Amino acid sequence: MPFEPVDPVELTAKLIRCPSVTPAEGGAIALLAEVLGEAGFTCTRVDRGGIANLYARWGKQGANRAFGFNGHTDVVPVGDRAAWRFDPFGAEVKDGVMYGRGACDMKSGVAAFVAAAVDFVRETPPNGAVILAITGDEEGEGKDGTVAILDWMAFNGERMTHCLVGEPTCPNQMGEMMKIGRRGSLTARITVTGVQGHSAYPHRAKNPLSALVKLLAKLDAEPLDRGTPHFDPSTLAITTIDCGNPASNVIPAQATAVVNIRFNDTHSGDTLSAWLRHEAEAMAEATGCEIGLQISVSGEAFLTPPGELSALVARAVQAETGKKPVASTSGGTSDARFVKDHCPVIEFGLVGKTMHQVDERVEVAHIHQLKAIYGRILREYFA
Repeated sequence: MPFEPVDPVELTAKLIRCPSVTPAEGGAIALLAEVLGEAGFTCTRVDRGGIANLYARWGKQGANRAFGFNGHTDVVPVGDRAAWRFDPFGAEVKDGVMYGRGACDMKSGVAAFVAAAVDFVRETPPNGAVILAITGDEEGEGKDGTVAILDWMAFNGERMTHCLVGEPTCPNQMGEMMKIGRRGSLTARITVTGVQGHSAYPHRAKNPLSALVKLLAKLDAEPLDRGTPHFDPSTLAITTIDCGNPASNVIPAQATAVVNIRFNDTHSGDTLSAWLRHEAEAMAEATGCEIGLQISVSGEAFLTPPGELSALVARAVQAETGKKPVASTSGGTSDARFVKDHCPVIEFGLVGKTMHQVDERVEVAHIHQLKAIYGRILREYFA
């Protein structure tokens, strides 16, 4: 008796109706564990730090070929509820478009690869393993999400040989872009401490704002690089400056600023941190102010060189959409920055124009199309 295919649109709607705003599970992980368990996947909850995660495997542990999908069920907050035309957790469909928080980023992507994986193992059981690593902590700090799953996999001898992350990757049209890497991200909080005083007697004070502005101008003056074969030039953005001073006639004692650097494979978090510290020390010596840095690196730049995996994904995308996807490293960070330490990883998913927006939405036809792409990838991978 033939199996009933899994409807990815119906599954997307069920997931959207789970209010899984980070770190809440909202029922989404439990729903997927039920769907996958019924299809013969071995499902393990890998919860850590109050975050719900799911590891699901069909096939033998340690198989020579084990294709993995990675994605997340957590979503960002709704924001101004009154600004939404549709219930953010209602999964309403109008004119072929489904609305709801996570519709684009990325409950539809998770539903598509779950549906594709279930149908694939039922219809053509592969000689190998199909693995789904689904987290509830991608929109948060990420420390207890995909990282927790990968830690658990390493401890328990589980492995993927290749992985596809189902994040939205297409800027405007379905099929136009896949990600073969990501830029790194570094955030530095700069604190300058001087001597408070009267603005009419600046020689009796030591103005931290002057030192801070000079330092920021120095950091922002020259391009970090001119780009590399697979990456755009790195960027430095000054995102905030503050001294908390309500008085116009007082030189404050302290001032702070934050800069965010999105960097390519010319740099690393360590080399950029060393550069920032060198510039801060030089400015401190020149101005007599104390300058402290708090630096956090949320991800290093990485690249999966074009090859077998990217070619496989490109063929499947082109077969289903008629478009050959551009191999890109643009955008922010994703959980692929963790997966790349485990196995080669590529990202491909839906059009991402409305992610995190009010009335976030996805074309219903695109969900079906994405399932077809993922199914084609699995069939060819295990052919």
